Amino acid sequence: MSQSSKTYTPTIGIECHVQLSTKTKLFAAVGNDARDARPNTLISHICLGMPGALPVLNAKAVELGARAAFALNTTPAAFSKFDRKHYFYPDLPKGYQITQFEQPIVLGGYVEIESEGVKKKIGITRAHLEEDAGKSTHPAGKDYSLVDLNRAGTPLLEIVSEPDIKSAADAKAYARELYLIVKYAGISDADLYHGNMRFDVNVSVSSDPNVLGTRTESKNLNSFKSVEKAAEYEIKRQIELLEKGEVIIQETRGWDDAKQRTFSQRGKEQAHDYRYMPEPDVPPIILSEEFINEIKSSLPVMPDEWRNRLLSLGLSRSQIDTLLEAEIDNEAVDYLPIIESNLDNPDVAKFIANYFVNIEIPMRHDGSVSDKLDNQARSTIYIAIDRLIQDNKLSSTNAKALLTQLLKDGLSPTDIEEYAAEQGYIQESDSNEIEKIVEAVIAEFPDAANDVKNGEMKAIGFLTGQVMKKSLGKANPGMAQELIRKKLA
Repeated sequence: MSQSSKTYTPTIGIECHVQLSTKTKLFAAVGNDARDARPNTLISHICLGMPGALPVLNAKAVELGARAAFALNTTPAAFSKFDRKHYFYPDLPKGYQITQFEQPIVLGGYVEIESEGVKKKIGITRAHLEEDAGKSTHPAGKDYSLVDLNRAGTPLLEIVSEPDIKSAADAKAYARELYLIVKYAGISDADLYHGNMRFDVNVSVSSDPNVLGTRTESKNLNSFKSVEKAAEYEIKRQIELLEKGEVIIQETRGWDDAKQRTFSQRGKEQAHDYRYMPEPDVPPIILSEEFINEIKSSLPVMPDEWRNRLLSLGLSRSQIDTLLEAEIDNEAVDYLPIIESNLDNPDVAKFIANYFVNIEIPMRHDGSVSDKLDNQARSTIYIAIDRLIQDNKLSSTNAKALLTQLLKDGLSPTDIEEYAAEQGYIQESDSNEIEKIVEAVIAEFPDAANDVKNGEMKAIGFLTGQVMKKSLGKANPGMAQELIRKKLA
């Protein structure tokens, strides 16, 4: 068999570092939000690793770690402990990182994704608590580097997947689903722009599906697209090297977003290089059965369950994805709870969901929705507009126009129907008035009228449109079409 006829199997695993949404750091009573802080202002003797400094574990971080276990479809470990991971770098003053190696707080679990129309389960190997390091910067044109230790000690949960991901598209779907999970579970703000969620993508390819190839790790990716593109690039790069008879070097690589390519950074360390040892200053974490049950009962409705509820309304996958993401884009605005509160009337719930997707959410993206309306007012407006449509008092066109005006101006009229009538949105359902307009349209467009008489039913749509135009959109279109049929029968 020639090299060019080989089939290569990609294998991808993803490590995701999630910054936990605590007020303070993992082992120090120092602020945890470094986004707008001046360098080296959110630090203490513990962050600096001063002699004699003793870390004290943040209880909230433990609670969020336990919550993550249930969000990942498993249960938290009743016993877990910390270890020291040694390496020497300017942004790690202690010379070691406190992490969980042998006994993490989460073992097992899975994330279910849908990629390219197929549902797949991606196994979770483990998720462990650890502190972040600081940040090194390298000013352009200078011969020195700067170190900012504001992030040193920030609480992280590192979620490690099984090597179950087989394509770049699957990698993107997994990263996106993980993002939704940590947001809905309240584990993290997951602010991708500020690095609250970072992905390390491990890729290998092999011509033998039973043997794993040599992997590379592309680090610190902070968007779903970069996860997909880095995996795609590495698969292609590694296959090209193997086709040339070259070997893959196990290494850590960076991602150049401008050039859409990975680049070599350093050789990849093995576990023994870190000289792990038990952390002597932090006691083990022991979770009671009562605590674990409390965490389980406090977990909100997760994305998978929301999908099942929304699918029962007949919504499409893309509509559901839009709603799931919009719910966390603006956390002060309810979409899903308003839909859920109307599930006893599926037609109303589906109407509200469709109008959220097609009108309100695009308006919010444009910044054209007033912030004066609370969730109760919005819910009342949607239900009232749906009732007016069902009563044939609002056309779909005027319903959209009315809703757009109310959202834009932040209005919540006591009587929606009265307001709609005042604004000229209520459609004309007086058959005598509509009949006059129909007769005028037939007289104005005799060719189209003759087409209908001769069985060309498409012309009815044209004539109905002209009726709507002459009535300024107020005529009941169903009534108008019925009258046209009768007149031309």
